[in-house]
Amino acid sequence: MKNQQLPTELIKTVQNALAEDIGSGDITAHLIAPETQAKAQVISREQAILCGTAWFEEVFKQLRSQLQITWHVQDGETVKPDQILCELTGEARTLLTGERTALNFLQLLSGTATEVQSYVKAINGTGTRLLDTRKTLPGLRQAQKYAVRCGGGTNHRMGLYDAFLIKENHILAAGTITKAVAAARHQAAHLPVEVEVETLEQVREALQAGADRLLLDNFNLPQLRQAVALVQGQIKLEASGGVTLESIRAIAETGVDFISVGAITKDVRAVDLSMRVSPDK
Repeated sequence: MKNQQLPTELIKTVQNALAEDIGSGDITAHLIAPETQAKAQVISREQAILCGTAWFEEVFKQLRSQLQITWHVQDGETVKPDQILCELTGEARTLLTGERTALNFLQLLSGTATEVQSYVKAINGTGTRLLDTRKTLPGLRQAQKYAVRCGGGTNHRMGLYDAFLIKENHILAAGTITKAVAAARHQAAHLPVEVEVETLEQVREALQAGADRLLLDNFNLPQLRQAVALVQGQIKLEASGGVTLESIRAIAETGVDFISVGAITKDVRAVDLSMRVSPDK
């Protein structure tokens, strides 16, 4: 996908994945003579949004191979069943050693992007944008958030360091929403402040306190409409809590600006892809 910035931790992520798979060495691949050459094709078994080509390539790069990889599709593009995604030629040992790790990245990230696009399509035309959450697979947050963008979604904060999200327990510890927002402004005035609210009264207080965005936690449809009418576009509204593919359209039609869905990264199903390896004669 053009113009998408790759995560800075990509190299480290691949290093960790290879380390847990190879360990002290791929003993089975060493049954093959080192000079043996092979070719391979990666084939899709279902329709999906492709994502993860950079991770796939990095696997073989870190194996110090001279593999040649030719892609026929790019990240963010739709692939169909039985479509050839890429072709590889080079050392047989390297192909066999890197196959599973490379496919793991490609299948998982394609699965994330594919799920994201299904939600994006469900709210198409409403003006509401789909957000991800921090409910990502451990160690793969940057990768999955990249996949969210490839699927047409929008990233929420990356972690606990780049934006404030004041939740119920923060409010209880601070005393009030107003005090919590003021403390956030004092600590880092340049960072956005979002407040999770559970009632319309809290919406009023957070609005008056000067929050940048409100997270409407588990509001039903009538409550969401009331919140939208109350705020009147003064700040952005995010709906969250129990959102499904079946319910997201109705939520978007209430007029909220964002809907966050943890399932798009937490409950992801890997796309069915396979790699066929054959001798290069």
